[in-house]
Amino acid sequence: MTATDAGLAAGDSARHDLTVAKIAKLAGVSAPTVSRVINGQAGVALGTRQRVEAVLREHGYRRRDTSTSIAIVELVFHALESLWALEIIRGVEQAARERELAVVLTEMQGRLTPGKAWTEQVLARRPSGVITVFSELTVQQQSQLATRSIPLVVIDPTGEPLHQTPSVGATNWSGGMAATRHLLDLGHRRIGMLSGPTQWPCCRARLDGFRAAMDAAGVPVDPDLVRVSTLYVEGGLQDGAELLSLPDPPTAIFTANDLQAFGVYEAARRAGARIPDDLSVIGFDDLPFTQWAGPPLTTVRQPLVQMGATAARMIAALAAGERLEHHRVELATELIVRESTAPPARA
Repeated sequence: MTATDAGLAAGDSARHDLTVAKIAKLAGVSAPTVSRVINGQAGVALGTRQRVEAVLREHGYRRRDTSTSIAIVELVFHALESLWALEIIRGVEQAARERELAVVLTEMQGRLTPGKAWTEQVLARRPSGVITVFSELTVQQQSQLATRSIPLVVIDPTGEPLHQTPSVGATNWSGGMAATRHLLDLGHRRIGMLSGPTQWPCCRARLDGFRAAMDAAGVPVDPDLVRVSTLYVEGGLQDGAELLSLPDPPTAIFTANDLQAFGVYEAARRAGARIPDDLSVIGFDDLPFTQWAGPPLTTVRQPLVQMGATAARMIAALAAGERLEHHRVELATELIVRESTAPPARA
């Protein structure tokens, strides 16, 4: 072991002494190249950049000088196509304003992972923190933020973030169970479920909650009544129509979000089924327009504004050098009963 290696292995104090020159020596590159990588500047070959990043990750490098961070929060969405996103933006903006932070919004037009250009821009700006919503940064991108002391908080992660990455979500499993139990208590047994993509933890938890409630009631889940759909009106319309066209259709449908529920409303209208007389429907989110649906939608309220605000407060705390009490925060959901659910017309 060389003297340099011994110093780096000495522990946390040694990591704080990891200089640009030492990084350059370990990576086999020049000091200016390391500086460009650390500062998120262009002009470094991909292979060289990855080699430097690997050294930074291996030795737990954290940039000590955060004085040049600017007072903004980067808020990243995979898409801005519904009031769901607007509710989260409201929460982030409210909490950020309280702490004199501005909010910069990025939409990735349906992609889950930001591209190289976004990463370089963020590293160059050095914001107070980054919040991603239904988005998925690569391990390398997460490490790049960490080595620049740029905090990251994830809302509704689409995958599993790094162990140390703080995240905010809702009690999706409990919400799914409460919605299904409500339908069971009304007397429904032929209950359909429109899930979202099951590789996403929030959607998988809602489906698991549905299955748990059915199992606890001793009611078998008919696989023909469970569909993995898209989280949009079109998904609810298509899959809802297929469920209603079955020889023995469901008397109730629980959807993974309110947009799917509106699609089911339209599918029911086209099929000549009345809600709730012929079909009960439950959504998930409690977006503002659900109370004005015809009939008003029974749904599971997800505290979207509070989720956004919680993420922003976590960013502010981390940017101030504070330790978080909890790295994973789950806010409570609540069943909101309106007029779209009723006992089944047929036993």
